[in-house]
Amino acid sequence: MNKPRILVFAYHDVGFECLDVLLRRRDDIIAVITHEDNPQEQIWFRSVADLARINDIPVYTPGSVNTPDWASRIQGWNPAIIFSFYYRNMIQEDILNIPRLGSFNMHGSLLPRYRGRAPINWAVLHGEKETGVTLHHMVKRADAGDIVDQKTVPIAQEDTAHDVFRKAVKAARLVLERQIDGLLNGTAPRRKQDESRATYFGGRRPEDGRIDWTQGAETIYNLIRAVTHPYPGAFTVSGGQKLFVWRARPVKGTEEKPGKVVSLNPLRVATGSGSLEIITLQWSGKDEEDASAGTHRLQNGQMLGF
Repeated sequence: MNKPRILVFAYHDVGFECLDVLLRRRDDIIAVITHEDNPQEQIWFRSVADLARINDIPVYTPGSVNTPDWASRIQGWNPAIIFSFYYRNMIQEDILNIPRLGSFNMHGSLLPRYRGRAPINWAVLHGEKETGVTLHHMVKRADAGDIVDQKTVPIAQEDTAHDVFRKAVKAARLVLERQIDGLLNGTAPRRKQDESRATYFGGRRPEDGRIDWTQGAETIYNLIRAVTHPYPGAFTVSGGQKLFVWRARPVKGTEEKPGKVVSLNPLRVATGSGSLEIITLQWSGKDEEDASAGTHRLQNGQMLGF
């Protein structure tokens, strides 16, 4: 009996791990559709395209598959199932409806919460204690289809978004491994999402990392760990120069004007509630440095954010 034909849309580490699951099973993968790497983006994740090519899987990197030509091509391939593993673009409904077994996406949250872009970064930014991954049916609306399976991952107080992402990558692989047979024989579980619990967040830009010192220390700390390396980073300004804060910790009990440097050793800045102890920082265009080295040029009483 022939194996069902699979079309894979994939990118990033989740895409790499999930594609690896299918390759190790020797499933019938028609092709992999992925993205060209953006030269403006820090590429810190593994290459789906490289993994596919070394396994003799055809690779395509269209700017968009949402065209009549691509819809016709995919129809001609006659996939039995479509998977999207961290593919960044929406796929139009007429393509999603082609495979007889359905189209499925691996999303980086516990749906219906955190639909949309950058779900792990948003979860860390909001101070969540857990998040996870969800394998779900793809429909016209983003991340709104019926759920096949989920796995929760914890978010520790000191975890960065990257730490949580590494946990989510492992969870995504596990979820696919335990559901792939059911998906390919049409017996996988299925349940509707609770729309009353749905939340949606859009993509994040580097400018969204700007620190608002009037916010509480915990809120600012969550922002920092949500966008620290390998993401663009949280920043403030001083004298017209951008100052990145890569690592910090919240401290209780300071009542000073938000943004005021209240201590140099340790380096602490007042916030709307408590203060923030800065551990590592970086002036734009300079090297990252340990705040305890005392070479950061900040002065006691100096106001940041201006």
